[in-house]
Amino acid sequence: MFKINLPYHLIIPAMISALVLTVLIYKRKTLFKVGNWKWYWISFTVFLLSYLFLIGGATFSSITSEIALQKYDLNDDGFFNGNEITSDQKLALTKVTADTGRNFIIITGLVFSAIIGLIVFAMGKIIEYYKFKKKLDYSN
Repeated sequence: MFKINLPYHLIIPAMISALVLTVLIYKRKTLFKVGNWKWYWISFTVFLLSYLFLIGGATFSSITSEIALQKYDLNDDGFFNGNEITSDQKLALTKVTADTGRNFIIITGLVFSAIIGLIVFAMGKIIEYYKFKKKLDYSN
């Protein structure tokens, strides 16, 4: 039986993002109507989806790395000693303990997701502007 430590620093933001995303999807008919706030809500949804994807990937990576490390604990005592310490075990231990990218994805994921959300917002507003301009041209 594997003893896996769940990465709560990754699971909690993922749960919060999923909860807010669920509320947005539930209220989508009122939020995503044509109007001034339409592209704000669409870009916020894209932000949450990309953040959830990044956090979910980091959580999956963390759990699979721990499972791979636990395969080297032959006597299931939670410690590595004697013949359990091999070069493959050291590599698996390094993947579990020395991955700052996975641990800082909470912050870097916010920045990356915000950039994606801003790009979607800007593109949406540009498209909306050109559609409005085209409609004005046809009415004249």
